[in-house]
Amino acid sequence: MGLPFGWVTDSDHGLSPNQQITALGNGVLPLQATIAIQAGQPW
Repeated sequence: MGLPFGWVTDSDHGLSPNQQITALGNGVLPLQATIAIQAGQPW
C-alpha cells in the first residue's frame, strides 16, 4: 500500500484493531487519487 512496515500497526501507537483498519482504509485515498490523476481519469 506504500506505507512503511508498522506505520499504523505498531503497538507503540496504541490503536485498537478497528482504529488500525480505519486508518489504513483512509490512507489509501491519496494513493488512489494520484494514480487516477496520472491516468487522466475524469472526476
